Amino acid sequence: MINNYRGFTITIVAAFLMLVPSLMQAQMQEELSDRYIRVAEAGELTDTLNVWGDVGSSGRYIVPEGISLPELISFGLGYTQLRGRESNIDWTKTQIEVKVSRYDSNRKLVEVALFRYQYQDPEPVEMFEFDLRNNDIVSLQVRRKPSFGDYVEVVAPVVSVIATSILLIENLRGN
Repeated sequence: MINNYRGFTITIVAAFLMLVPSLMQAQMQEELSDRYIRVAEAGELTDTLNVWGDVGSSGRYIVPEGISLPELISFGLGYTQLRGRESNIDWTKTQIEVKVSRYDSNRKLVEVALFRYQYQDPEPVEMFEFDLRNNDIVSLQVRRKPSFGDYVEVVAPVVSVIATSILLIENLRGN
């Protein structure tokens, strides 16, 4: 009976330890999501633009009117690879996708401008010429081919949950 109780306790503690990191990460992302970053000087004509996705600092930016898309990305601290959390990314195999969404209230639809290019290539000229407007949403995504480590990150938690479930069921049967 003591062995069954000890096994059950170990199983519960292991399940709890697996959940703690994901709960902490969700809390940190929630704290970072609701913030304004002021770039424009006081008294300057401004636009408020939303920057989301794979940038160093996402949020709502209060920027000088007439800012270019590459400048806005620079204020967001440039491109990052949030999902991989790798320090040695092979940027030559990376594609950048920049999407600007704008709601047209007269026509009741969302207009989207999409820019795609390889990281090692220069930014498209259209990005410099694109006219950003107040309340535009700029979403950035860094795409790359998945590596072996990416597959392990997906499969490992699934295997862990299955193994923990089997241990829990076996411990409960033993009672």
